[in-house]
Amino acid sequence: FGMSVFFRSEGDLRVRHVEKHSPAGQAGIKRGWKITSINGNSNISTSNSNYIVQQVYQSANAGFSFQKPDNSSVNLTLNGAAYMDDPVILDTVYQINGRKIGYFAFNSFLGDTASIYNAFSRIFNGFSSAGVQDVIVDLRYNGGGYVSVQHKLANWLAPAAANGQLMMKQVFNEKYSTYNSTDHFQKLGSLNLPRIFFIVSGGTASASELLINNLQPYMDVQLVGPSKTYGKPVGYFPIPVGSWYIFPVSFRSTNKNGSGNYFNGIDLNNQVADGLDKDWGDVQELCLQRAIGYITSGSYPSQSINTIPVQEQPAVKAGNKVLDLPSFKGTVDTRHLR
Repeated sequence: FGMSVFFRSEGDLRVRHVEKHSPAGQAGIKRGWKITSINGNSNISTSNSNYIVQQVYQSANAGFSFQKPDNSSVNLTLNGAAYMDDPVILDTVYQINGRKIGYFAFNSFLGDTASIYNAFSRIFNGFSSAGVQDVIVDLRYNGGGYVSVQHKLANWLAPAAANGQLMMKQVFNEKYSTYNSTDHFQKLGSLNLPRIFFIVSGGTASASELLINNLQPYMDVQLVGPSKTYGKPVGYFPIPVGSWYIFPVSFRSTNKNGSGNYFNGIDLNNQVADGLDKDWGDVQELCLQRAIGYITSGSYPSQSINTIPVQEQPAVKAGNKVLDLPSFKGTVDTRHLR
């Protein structure tokens, strides 16, 4: 259906993302809508996560009852169909307290690369023309994709001083060390940022983490979100087997400083709940609000152990882990090695 879902809290199931060209997108469904029943079943609880996965991701058709942010309700039946993913969710510029802030929500490093690269050019040249001083990149559900797309995005985001400098190394084991490679920044555009903000979560994986790790030696990289990243500093080559591909882990990646051991995830600078009740780009959405707050005030609010986001509580976290299982997480290099 082109719709993914997450628990905001126990019993509060929300649309977390909708592909714009999918059946759900064409039906007008938006991030933040609350699902109150599925096929007439109102047991919307974390203990029923497997049923939710079956109906949302594995069914040819299903009926949903939604509650919109204005508290109105709508019943919709969705039928599965083929559609083209568009990983570029939203880009916009805010002017808040005298700061111009660019926001870019990006959902995957997979897709039509020509279209993605055209979008990068439009977005970041637009940020430059608007005089943007800070950029927030939202990768909270981005499970990764092509190394080549990571390269392109890194080159748009990196400061001018990184041009020509080492971006990353791909390291193989001793049997295949001849395939070890290095990549250097080739700066694109005129954005010259001293710092950058990423909104992340436990669903931020692989190529997304690669981007963050590659930029860290060159700029102040701030991470905000409900939890640290997934933890997958390794990549694959797609190997065709009949009509399938297999993706054995083939290499690990390191940055300029030799850092790349984030198997337990990349830590946050500030933890805040995922604002699943708000649409993309809403400045009241909790993660975006927190990043903007730092940009405009110079600090994050003080936190204590009692402010752990509800999504990190055991039952909700376990339910969301089940709901996230269908999501791709990987770094894919499409070079042909001999």
